[in-house]
Amino acid sequence: MTSALPARGAPWSDIEPRMRDLARGDVKWRDGRTGMYIFNAGPEVEHVQKTAYAMFASENGLGPAAFPSLAQMEREVVAAGLSLLNAPAGAAGSMTSGGTDSIFLAVKTARDHARAERGMNGRRLNIVAPSSVHPAFDKACMVMDLDLRRIPVKDLLADVAAMDAAIDEDTLMLVGSAPCFPFGLIDPIAELGEVAERKKVWLHVDACVGAYIAPFVRMNGATLPAFDFAVPAVSSISGDLHKYGYASKGASTVLFRSEALKKYLEFDAGPWPLGRMITPTLAGTRPGGAIAAAWAVMQHLGIEGYRQQQSAVTQAREKIETGVRKLGFEVLGNPQLGIVAFAHPKVDALRIYAQMHHRGWRTAALLEPRALHLMLSPKHNEVAHEYLADLEASLGAVSDEQIAPKYAG
Repeated sequence: MTSALPARGAPWSDIEPRMRDLARGDVKWRDGRTGMYIFNAGPEVEHVQKTAYAMFASENGLGPAAFPSLAQMEREVVAAGLSLLNAPAGAAGSMTSGGTDSIFLAVKTARDHARAERGMNGRRLNIVAPSSVHPAFDKACMVMDLDLRRIPVKDLLADVAAMDAAIDEDTLMLVGSAPCFPFGLIDPIAELGEVAERKKVWLHVDACVGAYIAPFVRMNGATLPAFDFAVPAVSSISGDLHKYGYASKGASTVLFRSEALKKYLEFDAGPWPLGRMITPTLAGTRPGGAIAAAWAVMQHLGIEGYRQQQSAVTQAREKIETGVRKLGFEVLGNPQLGIVAFAHPKVDALRIYAQMHHRGWRTAALLEPRALHLMLSPKHNEVAHEYLADLEASLGAVSDEQIAPKYAG
């Protein structure tokens, strides 16, 4: 049995080619061959992202007094997110390691706020959410002994009336997505806000996918439904920087309507021999590189650059929608951001998915309804025609004898 740790170290000149060899089987994401995992805004953004990360790779976000540079960059990143999402004066937030982290922390904050401000201590609390909501909410409920009530969607969107009926005296939080990951559709957040205000429950918007694309899509002329802090009842929003913010992984934000709400985010642990340990998120050590890369990419792109990148995403989605419809697919709902899902009324989407996988595409597929799924990046605007050509070939390779039931709207 060989040891995973070598007895003697090797120089980088030996290690680098071995790592490149290990990566030979990875998806060719720089060629636009993946519809998930990577958000490819081109080599220039990649260079900024990685150079900034390397500059601060050893610095630690746990120590703002030791690294005031990181503290300043985090404040500016959070301020940018709040501004883009129509936050009122006095709003606040923190950077986290990713969407699951941001969602977990929003739930924790809402729970502690409910215990302190709403007299909900000692009760089995629940969260009411559409069935399309991200599994991160399941994880948060597992950890915090909460119940998640997943309510079936209506026309692929949150069913406001059904969610209203599911709320009871133990409901901690109401959730909507902007957009949801499966369909790329923005839930009716304004209507959920009316329910949250009337029932006096916390409303969280999961905009992990949408927070850093939707504002620029709107600036580019699209009419989007209200989904952010412009809806008065929205208490918190999760938004990932390493998605359409084009930052390095892992970087996300969790944002709150006020500092008064955000104070329940913090962890105050101890006493221990060093006193108390107070952290703004669950993590202790936080990689300085992730903070620095997010800040650097934001500074590099600015509003104009983001508008250009997100315009390319919109164009890619429109090309894909037009192309798949010509091939007989039906687009699910009315996607307006970077995710599109589409089903075929006669052919099993999973069989087509397998054909596309053989052709080198690493994307996603939905099981209910059965559909193909793409999360698009600016790069896809250049290779949409390649995807559609392979999709047509894959469709032709699949027998029409296996008929899949039409999806239920």
